[in-house]
Amino acid sequence: MQTVAVIGAGLKGRAFAMACARAGYRVILEDVMPSKLRDASVDFSGQDGVLEFATTVEDAVREADFAIDFVPDELESKLELVCMIDRMAPPKTFVMVQTTALSVSDLAACTYRAEKCVGVRLGEGEVSLVRGVRTAETSVDEVAGLFAALGWAAISLDDRVVVM
Repeated sequence: MQTVAVIGAGLKGRAFAMACARAGYRVILEDVMPSKLRDASVDFSGQDGVLEFATTVEDAVREADFAIDFVPDELESKLELVCMIDRMAPPKTFVMVQTTALSVSDLAACTYRAEKCVGVRLGEGEVSLVRGVRTAETSVDEVAGLFAALGWAAISLDDRVVVM
């Protein structure tokens, strides 16, 4: 059973974690705010799937095959989190950075696993996978497989900063 670490237990993070658990993944949900984990526990009670909770990023990513963030799309937050995941997750872990405003290439360049960093832009029933300049095609394929298991269509894009 593959493990997905979900960092951020707000509404979107919880919904994604539940979708992964229902699809048969082992999910570890982390948030720095205990109240959000309590809310997730209540939301998930009675649901099918394996959902565990962690209070640190290290505990969440320790055995992860995939790690995805649901933290604010701010450079400092994303950079800190990507670096933490890079240091604490095993080499097998694919890092999915959810961003619409930041360069996946730039964030991945701060890691030792730029080839395993994939940008993610979630839409309604579909996801855009953003390939950084050093992202391996096999990494995009693995992440696309995760989303396919969730019933989401995935399209692949090259990295570019979206101006809003």
